[in-house]
Amino acid sequence: MTLTARTKSRRVKSTLNNAQNVESGRQEEDGEILQDKHPKEHVSYGCHMVRGKMDHRMEDCVVAKRRRMNGNELGLYAIFNGHAGREVAEYLKHNLFDSILHQSDFWTDPESAVRKAYKDTDEEILGKVADWRGGSTAVTAILINREKLIVANVGDSRGVLCRRQKIEQVITVDHEPENEREVVEERGGFVSQKPGNVPRVDGVLAMTRAFGDGKLKEHITAEPDVRVEKVDADAKFIVLASDGIWKVLSNEEACDCIRELDEAQSAAEELVKDALHRGSADDISCVVVMFH
Repeated sequence: MTLTARTKSRRVKSTLNNAQNVESGRQEEDGEILQDKHPKEHVSYGCHMVRGKMDHRMEDCVVAKRRRMNGNELGLYAIFNGHAGREVAEYLKHNLFDSILHQSDFWTDPESAVRKAYKDTDEEILGKVADWRGGSTAVTAILINREKLIVANVGDSRGVLCRRQKIEQVITVDHEPENEREVVEERGGFVSQKPGNVPRVDGVLAMTRAFGDGKLKEHITAEPDVRVEKVDADAKFIVLASDGIWKVLSNEEACDCIRELDEAQSAAEELVKDALHRGSADDISCVVVMFH
């Protein structure tokens, strides 16, 4: 199917390929077709997801859509990598961006607005759906008029900005237990590591920041790292992806894999294909945003 045909589709395509669930394409909401291009700003985007080899359903969720608000063109992109269930990731998919955009200071102090929205949403998850035992990472990116990019994250889902000069700029922070051991211990928790495994908070969670995870909340947080980037002419594309990609691809390898491609959807699919070829067994999800 050509890219044009895909953009005319009214729903995200889903196929079953052997034992893996594959989802690819743009999204729609409330009956509105969300095309993959911002017509005035020369931005295109695509997303692709593949269920891993673990014996559970797909736990990742993706957002890739555009919205007009107060005369501004917004691109809303996110990866939510759930663990111990999909419920928290699903809740974030449907609620986090609305919370951010409805903060009273979003247009004047977006960093503060994002922090408050992350905090409010985590409290909603812990309060309204306390029976959910799992949690989720988050990496969110809001592109405003192709000029400004507001990026935030908790956990180990990562964002990378690739420039035309073949420079890769990490625009998120991996919240790994080894890097925040002191903070975890100050909260009364501990970081341990079994042979052949990764460091884990309280021997359970392989990250120090996440939504949900109520039983660990005294020792972890959903406080995001937030940054605001100016999108200049040197920006070529952005990759947002779950750790199913970053476990097997470096930032440079991920950017080099798709640097010569012109279609965002093809790039997202190629990136996932490369991660699978390198042996990734986890759920894999990615969003690619291209600047033309």
